[in-house]
Amino acid sequence: MMCAAVAGQRGRRVALLDHNGQPGRKILISGGGRCNFTNLYCGPGNFLSENPHFAKSALALYQPQHFLELVERYGIPWHEKTLGQLFCDGSARAISEMLLAECERGGVEVVLNARGIAVEATSGGFSIACSQGEFSADALVVATGGLSIPKLGATGLGYELARQFGLLVVEPRPALVPLVLGGDEAGLTELAGVAAEVVAWADWAESRGPSGTRFREKMLVTHRGLSGPAVLQASSYWRPGAALVLDFGPDLARGQAYSQTLLLGALRQPGARRDVATLRQALREVLPQRLANYLADSGGLKGWSNAALEECERRLHCWKFHPVGTEGFAKAEVTAGGVDTRGLQARTMEARTAPGLFFIGEVVDVTGQLGGFNFQWAWASGVAAGRAV
Repeated sequence: MMCAAVAGQRGRRVALLDHNGQPGRKILISGGGRCNFTNLYCGPGNFLSENPHFAKSALALYQPQHFLELVERYGIPWHEKTLGQLFCDGSARAISEMLLAECERGGVEVVLNARGIAVEATSGGFSIACSQGEFSADALVVATGGLSIPKLGATGLGYELARQFGLLVVEPRPALVPLVLGGDEAGLTELAGVAAEVVAWADWAESRGPSGTRFREKMLVTHRGLSGPAVLQASSYWRPGAALVLDFGPDLARGQAYSQTLLLGALRQPGARRDVATLRQALREVLPQRLANYLADSGGLKGWSNAALEECERRLHCWKFHPVGTEGFAKAEVTAGGVDTRGLQARTMEARTAPGLFFIGEVVDVTGQLGGFNFQWAWASGVAAGRAV
């Protein structure tokens, strides 16, 4: 919709084909129905891609303030939550209706229920056939999204079209997705509903990812494993076989010189009792009771010596879970991977080997962190292509 509106308002004749019966369905469910439509602190470091530099051009071209100006022009009330996240005060429908109004300003023809889309290259551009008829155009923009949330109509059409025209595709995988625990670790799921603030990261990213791959937010225990903002963030960097690492005391010092601020500081005081009951009580000071009890019982404490307490302290700051998988595309907020950016022009999103063919948004191998970044990529990449077609 963003791309169509920009192109239409430039004087281009645009048809927007959507195989759903309603446009912008993912907008409508986002942000708990209020649409986290951008993030004030959006930058290239908030995105995961095989080429971390690719997104820079489009993000610089169309920034959060630009979209916010559009929102305010339409009189849509909004508010900022934590970490620069901007939400509608009311329904997410306001954002969808705003984009449709922008399309109408550009004379865009919106064609819904356009199922069975097939594309062929022609001497003059492209021929598109679907259940709503046949269309021809000298430029084609693919904005099909990824595989996440198939109940909203997600398909692999974008990847099929990329391969059809000779572009490579980075293997799509679920991102911003709950992780599933198995084996002995599945016992944690008995605490379903318990939440705590942690720092989370995927261990493989420790040595090769930017500092932004550590996320301090809430963790939530589910009936199958772990979720919550911190875990969803880390999940985008997680790979099968890797560990999910949690710091259960992000505010507390780890060094011996500051024993009074350690998670287990109470056990280190002169004359303090050292037993499981005291350990549980110490953890309850900073963690929910049920989680504190679980960690105390599962911590593998070997004796009550200073060395044993120090080792337990280290583990609490670097507790490793070993997920057996994710909840899959059905529960993933976005899809990581996608059309390989090496085949696209960064400033225009046009395919290098197929003039007139563009790929934008989630279908491209650019995946934002949680908090409005994926929408900002949708707007920015859409504007880049809309100005170039």
